[in-house]
Amino acid sequence: MSFFKDFSFGLRTYSEALNFIFKKKLAWFFIFPLAFNIILFWFGWDMVNAYSDTAKVYLENQLELHQGDFWGSGFLKTAMDAFVWMTFKIMFFLLFAYLGGYIIIILMSPVFSYLSERTEKIKTGVDYPFSLRQLVRDVFRGITIAIRNFCIEIILTVLMFILSFIPIIGWLAAIILFFISSYFYGFSFMDYALERKKMNLRQSVQFMRENKGIVIANGFVFSLCLIIPFCGVSFSSFAAIISVVAGTLAISEMEDRI
Repeated sequence: MSFFKDFSFGLRTYSEALNFIFKKKLAWFFIFPLAFNIILFWFGWDMVNAYSDTAKVYLENQLELHQGDFWGSGFLKTAMDAFVWMTFKIMFFLLFAYLGGYIIIILMSPVFSYLSERTEKIKTGVDYPFSLRQLVRDVFRGITIAIRNFCIEIILTVLMFILSFIPIIGWLAAIILFFISSYFYGFSFMDYALERKKMNLRQSVQFMRENKGIVIANGFVFSLCLIIPFCGVSFSSFAAIISVVAGTLAISEMEDRI
């Protein structure tokens, strides 16, 4: 297939995945991203508040505001507290805007592995007996791939930043980086099915390169969700469930390429 045909095929399996999830009673898997968001933001906000409080105390001691009795000292302390609080909140959102996708993939890897297995069983009838050892291997491979992809993406991001100073290329840099991210996210979501086909990492990498249109399409919606201001990580964690199912459905239709 051409790239555009592959991309269209990938989007089609994505739309099929949403219907598959509800029709085959897999919607309960959405409980996991819901729990993930509650725990993540509870922990994140708690951590941000702790660090911002520490920073406030440090700055107050450095500026000796706790001893200040000059006119406007109260206003200055209040303004400084608000600035520190806002700064840490913005840093928190920026951190998860950039790293959120891989944090989701790593922390929810056990869920994705089981979901992919369940999807293939329903779709093809092939049963995979539960094995804790195999689950651990799947999770470890998923984490390894996520870290590998993240490192490569960082290198490409730096490269694109350098090239962005070149006219025309600079205008396209953000778009190119978006599709690069989509490729690596799709890679992570689809690899669970390939692992069950006994493909090693090198073979999986080669398969993804040969079918990059499908891989990019699989990570496309997830990447779109991630760039939504403030709530991108929340939405993308739900999109990840659909992406895993879509990737597994796509692989099941591509047996002739494996």
